[in-house]
Amino acid sequence: MMSAAFAIKNLERWEYKVANLTRRLVVAFDKLCTSPLSKEQVRADPADLTLDFNKWINLWTIEAINNIALSSTLGLLEQGSDAVTAEKPDGTLYKARYWQAQNQTSYAQATFVWDYDNFHLLSWLSNLVPNWRSVWKEAEPWNDVVLHQAAERLRKYQAGEKLDDFFTCLMEDKSGSPNNLEWGEIVSEISVIINAGADTTAIALTQLMELLIRHPNELSHLRQELDLVLDKDEIVAPYDKVKDLPFLKACLDEGLRIFPPTSAGLPRRTPSEGAQILGQWIPGDTSVSMTIYATHRDPTVFPNPEEFQPSRWLDPEERKRMEPFFIPFTTGARGCIGRNISYLEQAVVVATLVHRYEFALPSKEWELQRHEAFNILVGELPVKIWRRGLS
Repeated sequence: MMSAAFAIKNLERWEYKVANLTRRLVVAFDKLCTSPLSKEQVRADPADLTLDFNKWINLWTIEAINNIALSSTLGLLEQGSDAVTAEKPDGTLYKARYWQAQNQTSYAQATFVWDYDNFHLLSWLSNLVPNWRSVWKEAEPWNDVVLHQAAERLRKYQAGEKLDDFFTCLMEDKSGSPNNLEWGEIVSEISVIINAGADTTAIALTQLMELLIRHPNELSHLRQELDLVLDKDEIVAPYDKVKDLPFLKACLDEGLRIFPPTSAGLPRRTPSEGAQILGQWIPGDTSVSMTIYATHRDPTVFPNPEEFQPSRWLDPEERKRMEPFFIPFTTGARGCIGRNISYLEQAVVVATLVHRYEFALPSKEWELQRHEAFNILVGELPVKIWRRGLS
């Protein structure tokens, strides 16, 4: 039902949504710009670290997936925070923090969900520990955030509004006939879409931006490629102009290779009769997985795997050799169906920001903090930002 909606030919008709949201992001970033970093400065003035890139790009991806999935506008980029309306099952409305609830839900579930049979017991026991009680409390609003978004969209649907989004694909088939899904199933699908469709892309973008700032030669190469196709006064990079740029695609893929947002790989369960995997017999009903992080750093596949080298993807034969081992979206029947929208979003926002702005980290020694949960949760990315002198 949903895979067709995520096909690239369908997603490109929603490029205008990504473009509109990116224009709103540019408005916010312009307000945070400082004077250029002088050549004599070895580190940015702490007062000039006006932009937490991770925070703002999360606000952008949250807005993006909710607009694409539910045609909603949350106003996060204008208010500069993740405060949204949540709705309890009895209809009570209250304010909640979207990003915080989403992150803490991911953190808590990633810790306990693998023990399927004992998950409810473990989650109850963990509430007896003060630190974990705080995590669960901050995660608690997530279901209510999802419920409110779903309920608002349903009200529009029942009022006869014709909106082009994923919700319509849930409610109707291609001919417009109802799919007759139960409300609980609809809410569950929406939860998966607006959760997985926001944080993973934000994690990828944050880590790629840090890598580009740390590697000025690669950043310069990317800018040269973008400057050749984008007008100097072009505020948002049109997808048609950047979707086939080889070095931009190479940068996106190299960022996903070196720091995949989901590093552990999603587990599968062997059939009850067992399975032969790479010459090893695995008993039935056994959880199996492969780590994406380790696969992407196999030196026999990716020479100098610890190094950020986008150019490794430019040779067609080399790309063909490496791609079977490049699995940031996992693979197979259960692979991420949102990979096309993620690539579209990343291409537009990276091209726009790299073309329009310069960035500087606090210092060469500064490091981005990462914590492995279900996804790799990243910390603040404080940067100095200023407009490029395009001529």
